Amino acid sequence: MTSTYGDWLKQTRETAGLTQQELADAAVMTRSHISHIEAGRRVPTKEDARRLDRVLNTGNVLSSFLPAEDAAVADYFEAARLLEQQAVMIREFALSFVPGILQTERYARAVLGTSFPPVGEQECDRLVVTRLERAKILTDPVSPVVWVLLDEAVLRRVVGGPDVMAEQFRHLVHLVESERVRVHVVPFALGSHPLMEGMLSIMSFEDQPPVAYSEGFHMGKLHDSPSVVRELDHRYALALSDAMPLTESLALLRATAKGYEHHD
Repeated sequence: MTSTYGDWLKQTRETAGLTQQELADAAVMTRSHISHIEAGRRVPTKEDARRLDRVLNTGNVLSSFLPAEDAAVADYFEAARLLEQQAVMIREFALSFVPGILQTERYARAVLGTSFPPVGEQECDRLVVTRLERAKILTDPVSPVVWVLLDEAVLRRVVGGPDVMAEQFRHLVHLVESERVRVHVVPFALGSHPLMEGMLSIMSFEDQPPVAYSEGFHMGKLHDSPSVVRELDHRYALALSDAMPLTESLALLRATAKGYEHHD
């Protein structure tokens, strides 16, 4: 996203004599939301832009000239993708695949290449690039804090072949060893657990309530209801309490990578 839109918003806000917090209060938004828009890290929704226009008395300028997002993601994931870039803590549960922000390029390509109806090579390239761009949040050594629960099925289901799997799990081992993320495995031996219904991501922020994103077959939902987020948070906590400890999970990740490396 170009920062031109954000620069113009900042200039207009300052001309109006408003701080980011004052504008956020008047437009029923958060200060960090305003900060991300001004810095070019986030595109406001149409409703956000309408409120900003109203507060700043700018007619429909901010509504009419919303910058286009060129990220290639499913429509139902777009809001979650934007929030993911702002979160100070992300807790993921994966039932079938390694979470997107932790995927290697070849693993991501293998996952995206199995979609139906099939996508062409150019579209697959766009999807892979977007997924790798999402992973750049991990270049910061501290934020966001990332905790990951992996169902053991993620380790056992071969995606892209043994070589791709070996590379993917070496990558996870590196992230855990560097203390960038925590990974806990939910073993088959546990049987049923509270998160078996599908993928889940719980995102926490500096100055706004947490949200959760769940995903199933060709559908995803962003949950911001406090009661729903609280229930999903409790489910996550229960599954985490029954998962393998970090040291045992790391040992299993190492063994899994080694096993795929020596796969005939």
